[in-house]
Amino acid sequence: MRAQRPGESALLLLDAIDSLARSNVAYAVVGAMAASVHGAVRASMDADAILAVHSDELAALERRFRDDGFTTELRYGDAADPIGAVLAITDEHGNRVDFIVGLKGLDAGAYSRTIEIPFHGEPLRIIGVEDFIAMKLFAHGPQDLADARSALDAAGDNLDLPLLRRLAERFGQETARALDAALRAR
Repeated sequence: MRAQRPGESALLLLDAIDSLARSNVAYAVVGAMAASVHGAVRASMDADAILAVHSDELAALERRFRDDGFTTELRYGDAADPIGAVLAITDEHGNRVDFIVGLKGLDAGAYSRTIEIPFHGEPLRIIGVEDFIAMKLFAHGPQDLADARSALDAAGDNLDLPLLRRLAERFGQETARALDAALRAR
């Protein structure tokens, strides 16, 4: 394992990605790590990613992580929850990675729109900016909205606005209205 002390969840993520590759599961890093790539640098001790896996395959994936030496916790959302499930992995240092599965409204093309960045000599797949902004507007917490605004500002004219609008609409009318408001405020 790469992580040797607390505060190294990003290194735990790299180990987890190795397990995902052996299971042929696509992923995209989201959350604070993606925010830092898209213009909203902030301190965070966690690592989050979305997985392209069906919920009925999660038990097998959880077993893979356990076999690879991770401690796991699998939680399923209820019918009203926008997240189908979260598979959390931790290590002996308290580092944690949350894998989100079944996010309602997420466009399946998000995994093909990831950007690859080097991290500790390894490729890391980060959610694309349009998908990131739409997800953050959908989450609509204060930090999420701040992250979306920062990403909009950082992207400037390099956004695919028709794609961004389509992605926001997939998350619902409230998200589409939040995008319109954010674009007007630019």
